[in-house]
Parts: sequence; C-alpha cells; structure tokens
Amino acid sequence: MTEQAAKANVSNEQSANSLEAPKEGVISPARKSSAARTAPKWETEARDRVRAAVRRYNKPLSDLVARDANEGDTRLLITDFLCDGLGYDKYEELTTEYQVKGEFADYGIRIDKQLVAFIEVKRCSQKLNVRHLRQVQMYAVNEGVEWMLLSNGQVWQAYHMTAGLPVVIDLALEVDMLNGESLAAKTDALFYLTKEAFKRRLIDDLWRARAATSPKSLAQVLRSDVVIDAVRKELRRQTSHNADANEIDRILREEVLRPEALT
Repeated sequence: MTEQAAKANVSNEQSANSLEAPKEGVISPARKSSAARTAPKWETEARDRVRAAVRRYNKPLSDLVARDANEGDTRLLITDFLCDGLGYDKYEELTTEYQVKGEFADYGIRIDKQLVAFIEVKRCSQKLNVRHLRQVQMYAVNEGVEWMLLSNGQVWQAYHMTAGLPVVIDLALEVDMLNGESLAAKTDALFYLTKEAFKRRLIDDLWRARAATSPKSLAQVLRSDVVIDAVRKELRRQTSHNADANEIDRILREEVLRPEALT
C-alpha cells in the first residue's frame, strides 16, 4: 500500500467513526432534538395522575350510571376526581355552592386565589344540554369568568366565554370517560382541565385553535370576498362559465353550508 493510499484509508476510517454513536457525555444533534421534545416534569406528572384517575374511577362511575345515582352522589365522585385526577386542593381551590347574586354555582375553581371557572354538575344519567350551559353562563357573566365546565361525571365539557354583546360561547373540549376514545385520548383531553394546565392557560391555546377552525369560522372564510372571487375564477377556468359572485355566495349559504354554521 502506498503512503497516499494509507492516508486515504485512515481518512475513511475516521469518517466511519464519526457516524458511530457519540462518546459518553457527548450529545448528538438527534439526541438534542429528542431531549427538546421531552415534556417538562410537571406535565408528565399531571398526565400520569390523570391517566391513573381515569382508570381508577372507571368502575365507580360505571356503578353510578348503572344505578342511576342522584346528583349528590355524582357530585361526590366529581369532587374526588377534581382532587385526585385534576390536582385541585379541596379546601383551597374548590368552593362548593358558590354564591352568585342569590344563585348558587355547584363549584367555583380558584387558582392562586383567582376565580378561573365555574362547574355545573348534573346527575350521571342526565345528558348535558344547552339549558345547563345557559345556567352556568349566567354565573360566568355576572362574575366575569371566562371558563365554564359542565359534567355529569361521565361527560366533561369545557366552554369559553368571550365577553361582548352578545357574548360568544365556544366549546373547547368534550370527553366521555366511559365511551369512545382511547385512554390516551381521554388523558390528553382531561389534561387541559388540570390545575397545572389551567394555571399556565394551556386551555386558552386549545380554545383558540378550536375556535379558529370551527364550522362558523370556516363558513365566514368560505363566504369572504377573496375566497368567493377565487371560486368564481376557478369555475370559469374549469367550465368557461362566468358565475356571479352574489350567486355563488347564495348557493354556499343556502345549499352548501349547514345552517348552524351561519348563525
């Protein structure tokens, strides 16, 4: 082997070695990227706590539903889940029968002594409906609270209220603890209701994302002048028909989009 060939061989060996796993104490770019995506300790602990609580309360909740338990019994389970699963202190952060102008909300939630949400509880066999939402909405309007939760123990709903005339109510999340999605999906949803997530206002980000892609928001985008003009041009390109913009809007409004997305 010539001296030049020997040098080339050494160079190739060094290049090959550079592709091997990094030495102890040295973090490769790939490992750095993986570390950057790792959830913080508080989030991991909160998710683990929620996951364990969903498993633990599955049977007691199923038993309540099976015997059509009353609202009082349902409230006992919800209190335990708020504490054991969602991380609230029963004495410092939960207020039962929170008085609002002569009426009483089932729960008020405080974080750092600040009222952040009301919870309205219904018996486990009762389906949550608009009337229940209006009930807790009245409390939220009077106290200037943005977040409202409805629960019958099995189903949890979180609504955001934007003040104004009229107020705007958006459903941010809904999860059924007994049916539907996987344990992981239930944990992901309920995580946003934990004390840790509420304190960091992570649920606000979830609400904004849901509101931005809600049927009503998408309907407004589809009926905007710029989109209708783009539709008109594309129709002309495909069919040679020069449709009227007002006619396109009418068809979208009356025949394409669902009525509830237009209200």
